[in-house]
Amino acid sequence: MSLEPLQPEPKPDVTLTLAGAALGLRRVSVLMPGVVVFAVAFGAAASAKGLSLFEAVLMSAVVYAGVAQLVAMELWRPEWSWGAIAGLALVTATVNARMVLQGASLQPWFRHYPGAVNGLHLFLFTDANWMIGTRYHAEGGRDLGVLVGAGVALWLVWVAATVPGYLLGALVADPRTSGIDLVMPIFFAAMIVPLWRGRRAAVPWVVAGLVALVTARLIEGYAFIIVGSLSGALVGALRDDTA
Repeated sequence: MSLEPLQPEPKPDVTLTLAGAALGLRRVSVLMPGVVVFAVAFGAAASAKGLSLFEAVLMSAVVYAGVAQLVAMELWRPEWSWGAIAGLALVTATVNARMVLQGASLQPWFRHYPGAVNGLHLFLFTDANWMIGTRYHAEGGRDLGVLVGAGVALWLVWVAATVPGYLLGALVADPRTSGIDLVMPIFFAAMIVPLWRGRRAAVPWVVAGLVALVTARLIEGYAFIIVGSLSGALVGALRDDTA
């Protein structure tokens, strides 16, 4: 029996073009109105908590974590202790933990790109351009410019819209009076629509939502985020094992 040498696995096409970035910009443009309202809500919350305009814009530009920024503002306090800082870090890390799975789902696509390119697009990585990238990759697209273009556009809009939100903060000091507190759940509800895969695949979503609602009723704080997400993940894992 002869042994034939193993052929190296062909390297996938590594593409990053301006045309791809333009496509990402076009695809993400439909989400821009929601992002603007989201950023205005953060700016208003930052103003109400006593941050300066520079601090609010700097947080949007450097932290760039929409939901986590709003959660941080809700937990913000005039004086800090190490325990309060640790608590804030834990809650925001939990909120952003979803990005680990989102990034992993696209890892087979962008792992072939240089580290500097991955560092840039991961800094710009959000729920919105993850959704766009997921659909684009499923359609056979491989140009990482789509993610980068969408990410740059979202970042610019997020930072820019923080300013009017801050300046209007005095008018919407309580987001509930204007319905701004509904932006977050509406945004995420709209995100999951393109991911619909039938009733059976929706079971983990339903379980996560119901468990989160019950936990929010029983326990104060943000425990519902952790309990709900873990419940949905567990049900999804069990469903896959029995499929």
